[in-house]
Amino acid sequence: MISVEEALAKCLALAEPVGTETVPLAEAGGRVLAAPVTAYRDQPPFSASAMDGYAVRDVEAIPGRRLKVVGEAPAGHHWPGTIGPGEALRIFTGAPLPAGTDRVVIQEDVERDGDRIILGRDLGANTNVRPSGADFTAGAMLSAPRRLTPADIALAAAMNAPELTVSRKPEIALIATGDELVSPGEDPAPDQIIASNTYGLKARIEAAGGHARLLPIARDKRESLEQVFEMAKGADILVTIGGASVGDHDLVGDVAADLGLDRAFYKIAMRPGKPLMAGRLGEATLLGLPGNPVSAMVCAELFLIPMLDAMMGLPAGPRPRLKARLGVDLDANGPREHYMRARLSPGEDLPTLTPFGSQDSSLLTILSEASALLVRPVEDSRKRTGDLVEYVPLSQLFS
Repeated sequence: MISVEEALAKCLALAEPVGTETVPLAEAGGRVLAAPVTAYRDQPPFSASAMDGYAVRDVEAIPGRRLKVVGEAPAGHHWPGTIGPGEALRIFTGAPLPAGTDRVVIQEDVERDGDRIILGRDLGANTNVRPSGADFTAGAMLSAPRRLTPADIALAAAMNAPELTVSRKPEIALIATGDELVSPGEDPAPDQIIASNTYGLKARIEAAGGHARLLPIARDKRESLEQVFEMAKGADILVTIGGASVGDHDLVGDVAADLGLDRAFYKIAMRPGKPLMAGRLGEATLLGLPGNPVSAMVCAELFLIPMLDAMMGLPAGPRPRLKARLGVDLDANGPREHYMRARLSPGEDLPTLTPFGSQDSSLLTILSEASALLVRPVEDSRKRTGDLVEYVPLSQLFS
């Protein structure tokens, strides 16, 4: 067995860039920006009114001053004249400031009588003007790589970019294995269960920016597994779930080897998830996940998601870890790094982390209720309530 750290390094070494594509701006949310976006004009491109009011010369912004209104400028319309002494222009938010002015007096601070206005007593120091280039100037860049947030999309739109160059979505083929499995909605026999892993994995992969294909369940026969492997051609990563252990009916490793698998490793010192396998199969990467649902989801988070990040050009490495106070006493850990499902609750200085009593890797109900994975290092000593521990926040991972 190898360590979690070694296994992740080997997985990332298998993660090759998937290339780029150009997509319309409206379809780029959540994608990974692969090339910077450059602004070719200032934003705003002119000094603009920040409020509805009256554009005046700042030297004339004197309480009680009387000014003549000589025109009006709504947003999107430049007033062509120049404001002279004793004059003002009715102006609305976003409209270009007319020549000769450098201040907007908000309408609440003005009394109007026909074409005359009287400035109020307390005008304040704010000029209510957005200077040209206040947001960004020509040449400003939205850097890459980055996962595009809604704010990034709005910024790219303001930079007048109708299309963006993004990383292609990695194509992931999901293969559940086992005679005991049927798909959701089917009528299982008394000795069968519902295949849940591929559906949870598909949701997680697509939340991370990949595209997942659900392939038919591969039965515990070489012919069936070979047929499904054939259907997976074209994928960047083939993810098998189950069938990679040492039982008489666990055929994934043998069939993959016959098809030319160059195996990077098999088995890691981790709970849950010991029977993890990875390697190169033709032009694709194969990642063999354990069959137990919690093991599959946890291993996917720790290994598959960083691989997707690397393939899309994002910084890739271990999932972020935070600190918390332990909520219960725990016995010493053994020779495998343990990722315990746990609940987070508020604490005095740090959150309190309390692992569930059962850590059975088949219990999806507990994973669904968990808000964190408590990380127990190899041979970790006995821990007492209140001790500092590390955790991986599940609220960010599976939400």
